[in-house]
Amino acid sequence: MATTDRQATTLALAHALSAAERGLAVIPLTRTKLPALRSPHRDDPDPRPCHGECGRFGHGVYDASTDPARIREMFAAAPWATGYGIACGLPPHHLIGIDLDTKSGTDSSAALRELALRHLFTIPDTVVVLTPSGGRHLWLTGPPDVAVPNSAGRLAPGIDIRGAGGYLVGPGSRTDHGVYTTAPGTAHLAPAACPPALLRLLLPPRPLHPATHPSAGDHGQGLIHFVLAAHEGQRNTRLFWAACRAYENGIGPALVAPLIDAALDTGLSEREARATIASAARMTGRQP
Repeated sequence: MATTDRQATTLALAHALSAAERGLAVIPLTRTKLPALRSPHRDDPDPRPCHGECGRFGHGVYDASTDPARIREMFAAAPWATGYGIACGLPPHHLIGIDLDTKSGTDSSAALRELALRHLFTIPDTVVVLTPSGGRHLWLTGPPDVAVPNSAGRLAPGIDIRGAGGYLVGPGSRTDHGVYTTAPGTAHLAPAACPPALLRLLLPPRPLHPATHPSAGDHGQGLIHFVLAAHEGQRNTRLFWAACRAYENGIGPALVAPLIDAALDTGLSEREARATIASAARMTGRQP
């Protein structure tokens, strides 16, 4: 390996360990900003969904950890890594990334300011990461019982959202296009809470005419399976997301019991499950 790559890997590991000290779960990345460790199931003739239950590395953001020993193991297994990714949506920060891109030819910063004026919110002082292409990543935190989905351009052209299941390239990472750096004056800040008005925009829109049929149907079964597939660290967020979709589609009451049963199967307590579903009902404007 070239000396410069060894130096980049050493620096990336140091930055990743520093991020982990702040409670941010990390994974090693390549120069192309992709997870550095390949899936251990890539050659399986009949691969089944695995989010790390097998105990091996190579599951992307599901490998993310704040444990220094585990982080060192991941970087040792990927000596070609020159950067690190920070998982979004995980405790304690429940990070939400606002990616203001410059590649689309639009002024994403102006678009965000327009949204802020229209919906009456302000972006608080928070961590800002500068990308090699001239873009910016704003770090915000969300409520623990809300799963913000990833999206590209849905909020406005040039604005991508990194939420549950996504990751942000961490400052200090070296890519093919340059180095990610923290904007001056923001490195010492903690990620600020996402304004409630902006958070509402980041969540999937409610249907204009939600279904009122009492039967859960195939859609309800899909939501139940979505909860059953949750692994530790995702159980509450998956249950909350599924419950929100159920209430938005008019099948929330019919799915309360099946969703609780699914949550119990994943290891949540009945009290936690009921509280999460009740929170989803309130968030969607329904009564639990």
